[in-house]
Amino acid sequence: METLHFHDGNITDLIDTRTLHLRHDVTHSLQVHSSMVRRLSLERELEGHRGCVNAVAWNSGGSLLVSGSDDTQINIWSYSSRKLLHSIETGHSTNIFCTKFVPETSDELVVSGAGDAEVRLFNLSRLRGGGLDDNVINPSAVFQCHSRRVKKLAVEVGNPNVVWSASEDGTLRQHDFREGASCPPAGSSHQECRNILLDLRWGAKKSLADPPKQSLALKSCDISFTRPHLLLVGGSDSFARLYDRRMLPPLSSSQKNLSPPPCVSYFCPMHLSDRGRYSLHLTHVTFSPNSEEVLLSYSGEHVYLMDVNAENGISMQYTLADVTKLTTFTPTLNGVELQQSVPRVYSNGSSVKGHVAARLDKCRKLLQFARKSLKEETNYYHGIEACNEILDGCSREIGPSLMLECLCIRAALLLKRKWKNDVHMAIRDCYRARKINSSSVRALLCMSEALLQLRKHKEALDFAFAAQSLAPSNSEVLEKVEIIKSRIATAEAEKNNKTTNGGSISEPRSARLLSLSDILYRSEGTSDASQDGPRSEREDSDYDDELELDFEAPLPEDEGRDVESNVLHGSLNLRIHRRADSNMETGRANGSCESPTSSCQNDKVPYEPETVIDMKQRYVGHYNVGTDIKQASFLGQKGEYIASGSDDGRWFIWEKRTGRLVKMLHGDDTVVNCIQCHPFDCVVATSGIDNTIKIWTPSASVPSIVAGGAAGPETSDVLDAMENNQRSLSRGREAILPFEILERFRMHEFAEDGLHPFECRQS
Repeated sequence: METLHFHDGNITDLIDTRTLHLRHDVTHSLQVHSSMVRRLSLERELEGHRGCVNAVAWNSGGSLLVSGSDDTQINIWSYSSRKLLHSIETGHSTNIFCTKFVPETSDELVVSGAGDAEVRLFNLSRLRGGGLDDNVINPSAVFQCHSRRVKKLAVEVGNPNVVWSASEDGTLRQHDFREGASCPPAGSSHQECRNILLDLRWGAKKSLADPPKQSLALKSCDISFTRPHLLLVGGSDSFARLYDRRMLPPLSSSQKNLSPPPCVSYFCPMHLSDRGRYSLHLTHVTFSPNSEEVLLSYSGEHVYLMDVNAENGISMQYTLADVTKLTTFTPTLNGVELQQSVPRVYSNGSSVKGHVAARLDKCRKLLQFARKSLKEETNYYHGIEACNEILDGCSREIGPSLMLECLCIRAALLLKRKWKNDVHMAIRDCYRARKINSSSVRALLCMSEALLQLRKHKEALDFAFAAQSLAPSNSEVLEKVEIIKSRIATAEAEKNNKTTNGGSISEPRSARLLSLSDILYRSEGTSDASQDGPRSEREDSDYDDELELDFEAPLPEDEGRDVESNVLHGSLNLRIHRRADSNMETGRANGSCESPTSSCQNDKVPYEPETVIDMKQRYVGHYNVGTDIKQASFLGQKGEYIASGSDDGRWFIWEKRTGRLVKMLHGDDTVVNCIQCHPFDCVVATSGIDNTIKIWTPSASVPSIVAGGAAGPETSDVLDAMENNQRSLSRGREAILPFEILERFRMHEFAEDGLHPFECRQS
């Protein structure tokens, strides 16, 4: 396939623009440019931690880097020398999950949050004059009001007095250093910390149609850089929430049992809004540098981009009715209002019709390549990339007929490739194609095939019959109708057999033993199809186990012992608790045994599902299952590139506009969790399960999609890595820890009452 161009332009042209137009600031465009992104390679590994590095963050000036680790230490690094300046013993009893510099404090204040549910503040000025050995410092403040792990901290630019903490206890708390330096532990008899800004202990939704009635364990939060009154949170369901802090109720204490406050916007890809499973959750949410977009990273899913204001962007808003309408046949659809091609004009007044014509010619060549990929049933990935370039990169130049054909081809390629949720992306394309031409036989056939893959046989038959009425002599259409009829007959026969045999008899839960498979695997179905099929009694009920795992390995100083090569030394601890039970405990602590929303249900007031903002771009190729602190980040001050860690030890960079993979780098022996771009330079810091922090700079001799340029793996290896990751995702959120670790423990059965508490190490 002809090499695709990058939409950030030629770097030489940008430099010329800076010379010719003095008012045009190209500094932001030059920071993370495609020519440098493709040259990123490992420059240095920062050594100084003795455990997984779960958090990294730059100071506002980019001169310092702070990191937090499982070793409960905070390390401060110099950007210029790449050396460790300070190592602080924090006093946390478990893993540090988040740490940040407090702004406008001359980088003297650092805050941390950890698995011990504490938030601690440190004044680095007390370390000045001391060496690395002088690492003991008393915290300036200790906040113990959370009852579960603190997973994320947020600070406001220009505000040196306040920090916000998001916890798995379902609350986001506001800590004002001016009001006090400590608070009593959660659950104490004198617990009266009135610092809960956002109470979502009854805020989780199973699906768009369901009212919030479970605890939303918060995993991530972010405050807008340009509009700091906007607060974004994500947690243990599929919906990210945007709040206006000015509209929230006054700070409260945990003694009060409050209904979730109304939010400004919900964000969730439409195909994830009705899954009805609490196990689908967010691991990271963040604003774009200009705060016009948000980025969501899901566990067991992909990374998605959305507009903050759907009315001004590409993202659309949808309701519960729209979810159903997407897969329901209607004879006609309102035609899409296409954007007309507008000739662009340079400052000297010359038309760029020639440029548009060249772009159209390139689009036709890309479409020809996509047709060939579909016909030959090979190279689906690049065929889809070609369509992405046309639809996402050249949407203004192409007309309705070219757009219609490209949408149908991309849908067909997605259905052939069958990566995680490709079928749902195909349905979107078919719907868009039918809005251009509701009588498109090709769009109807693709929609029928997509619904067939989802085992929605009756809906698939509706679309197939519609195609047959338009093309009664088309052999492909007739064959599709017969296939669907046969599948429906088979499904009905299976259903009748189950009814005749009386169905399966479930064993009582109280007597059930949890096998290794029960404990370590939480199957969400083996494919997209099963995710939309019938759910078991357990999945439809409010009974929902939460599983956490921890593997404690020996510290480096213990590694000198002689051990058998095939024996893994360490301990595996498990904790299982039921969400329903934890909610009841929360209710008892608050003087109530029911959620605040239950009164509405008792009064039989119908629940009105919210309007949700849909995705506008998807980024695929990585694998996010093993940890729930995995980040997805915007790179650079313009945020034109998206990066995410992965469970295969790599990290990925995509072009934001088209979703095209630009770079894949090996960043950890196991998992890459954290990715933070330098505020001003094309430098990226990453960390994960390894004890080191990696610093990446554009130092490779030649540009390449992989590290090391021509010396690195070939493109085929990149595709192999991506396909392996997609196969892992399609199996569902199954393996929490690598099987080879568990196999060495020779574990068998665990009685349900024989499990002991622990703090999860990896997540």
